[in-house]
This record gives sequence, structure tokens and C-alpha cells, in this order.
Amino acid sequence: MPTPRMRDAATGRGRAGEVLAVFLKLGLTSFGGPVAHLGYFRDELVTRRGWLTEASYADLVALCQFLPGPASSQVGFALGLARAGWAGALAAFVGFTLPSALILVGFAMTAASLTGPLAAGALEGLKIVAVAIVAQAVRGMAQTLCPDRARAAIAVGAVVMLAVVPGASGMAGAIAVGAGIGLILGRGPGRAVSGDVAMPVGRRQGMVALALFAGLLVLLPLGAEGSRTLAVIDGFYRAGALVFGGGHVVLPLLQAEVVAPGWVTQDAFLAGYGAVQAVPGPLFTFAGYLGAVMGPAPGGPAGAALAMAAVFLPGFLILAGVLPFWDRFRRLERAQSAMQGANAAVVGILGAALYAPVFTGAVDDLRDLALALVCFAALVWWRVPPCAVVAFAALAGAGLAAIG
Repeated sequence: MPTPRMRDAATGRGRAGEVLAVFLKLGLTSFGGPVAHLGYFRDELVTRRGWLTEASYADLVALCQFLPGPASSQVGFALGLARAGWAGALAAFVGFTLPSALILVGFAMTAASLTGPLAAGALEGLKIVAVAIVAQAVRGMAQTLCPDRARAAIAVGAVVMLAVVPGASGMAGAIAVGAGIGLILGRGPGRAVSGDVAMPVGRRQGMVALALFAGLLVLLPLGAEGSRTLAVIDGFYRAGALVFGGGHVVLPLLQAEVVAPGWVTQDAFLAGYGAVQAVPGPLFTFAGYLGAVMGPAPGGPAGAALAMAAVFLPGFLILAGVLPFWDRFRRLERAQSAMQGANAAVVGILGAALYAPVFTGAVDDLRDLALALVCFAALVWWRVPPCAVVAFAALAGAGLAAIG
């Protein structure tokens, strides 16, 4: 049963309309990726509005980074839940996600009509900037998640596993093996995070959410064999369920689900991934772009909505399922050790994706490589905002096409 503190969080501190307004503002202005989003949330909701304490916010962030799924969107979902109950959680999701989703679906619907050498060059620039963005993500995650030889070895082992067993099954296997090795190594610090997570979610509701999370993961593949729509839902749901370590990790998972079966072309996939870097909001809205450009029905806006719902759902289900048990679970040293191993494997998975499909699909000659290196330097050393780097890459791609 919820504690009195949890009941207070659910019943009277705010309204769904208030949550929607705040998160719509954040959805329009939160550039820079998941880590930057968490900074925007803290500034707006902890410092300016006082919706929760610094310690409680840090605890909530720790939980969402521990779980699979889009961490910044999960934090936003949980903040809306604490402020105004389940209606608040939905309002936070819609407000934070809708702006970037609409922009990307609009891009998906018009990209095919962009013809001519300049338009093709701009799309080529979007593919090339994806090389720099993923390289930056691999570099940052390796520094944080592979700080010692053992975890670096786990990352390298994940690349080897993907070379032998490509696709979604290889990725899931690499994460499982990494978690097992982390458990054996026992590197978890065993420290409890300060603060608390006060949410209107009881143990029974949590168990139902966990059962739905696992049940859909098992049952959707069975129904997918006879239905193209269920196959699409299954692919995006599985990708959302296996994302550990940040939004960029969804890239190889979605590539395995939509490019490998021929639903989306490699060029369209990489162009969309470049475009998503230039919009505010969560990286998971890339799924909306893919749903809109997919070959299988429904495609268009309906496909975008279906893909978005499927890719976000597992992260929200597992968050709701774990919330009632988090205070006890986070203190288990063995759980922390397993997650350290899993996160190290994720670095290897993203590193493999940096080579294929990102690098091999975007870089054809020395000029492409030079542009990718300039974009990487702008992101990593010159600290240029990602949206500006994406715009520069599109213009540079058009320029290269113009000069032949």
C-alpha cells in the first residue's frame, strides 16, 4: 500500500494542466540530449518551482539511469506522476515529447520530396553528422562506464559477440553476459543513494506493471508471426525494453529491428538519426520518424504514433513496476554489480554501431571523413551546441554536392 507521503504526492500538490504547461515548455527548449535534459528538469522543477527536494531528485535520477528505457523521459514521467498522479504522468510525457515528435514526423513526410543535388547533399550531411554524434556518445560513455580493465574487457567482448551473433539477439545476449560477469566481479559499491522516491504507486500496481512488461516482451513475438502491425509493435517494444545507458543506445537496436527486415532504408535511417539531434526533447522520438517512413502499413502519422507508443511503453511499465520496491533494491550490492557489467556491454554495442551502420553507411570518401571529423571536434573540443553542428553539417553537405 502507498505510504501517507505517497498519497500526498498523488492527491493535491498540482494539476495535470499545470504539469502539461511546464513540460511543454521543457519539450520546446530542452536541447542537448538526456544528460542536458536532466539539468533542465532540475533547474525548472527543483530550483525554480520546488516540486521536490534535491536529494529526492537525485534519487529519482539514479533509479531511471539504473533501469532500461529513456532515462530523461522516465524522470519526466515520474515527476508528473508525483505532482498530479497518473494524469500528471501522461501530461508530462505528452508535453515533453510532442514538439520533437511533430517536427520529426513532418521531416519524415517531406524528406522524400526533397529532390535535386543540394537536397540530397543536405541529407548526406545529416548522415555524416550522425558519425560524430555517435562517436561522441561512445567516448563519453566509455569514460564513465568502462573506467577499469575488467569493464573495458566486457565492452570489447560485446563487440566480439555482435560480430558472431549480429542483430537484436546478439545485443540482448551481450547485455546478459555483461551483467553476469559484473555479478561475478562484484564491483558494486553497495552504497545507498540519499533521498527518497515518493510516488502514488502501490506494490500491487507495481506487480501488475512488471507482469505487463514481461508478458508483452514474451507474447508480442508470438503474435508478430501472423500480423504485420504486431510485428512493428514487437520490434519497437523490444528496442525500448533493451535500452541501457542512454538514448543513443536505441540506435543499434532500432537499426536491427527496422533496417534489417527492409522496413526502412539505411539512408533514410541515418538521415533521420542526424535530424533528431537538431530538435529538442527525447532521442526516442526518432521512433516516430521511423514509424512515419516505414514501408509496412500503417506508416505516416499513424505509424509514427504506433512506433512512439511501443518504444516508450516498456520503459514506463518497468519504472512503475520498480518504484514501490526501489528503496530496498537499490541497497543490494549484487544488483549494482550486475548493472555495472551490463552498462559496460552497452558501450561495446554502441561502439559496434558506430562502425556499422553509422560509419559504413555515411562515409564514402575523404571529404565525408573530413566533415565527420570537423563535426566531432566541434562537439567534443569546441563545445558547439548539437543543433548548430547538425545545421552546419546539412549546409556543408549541400555545399559539397554543389561543387561536385
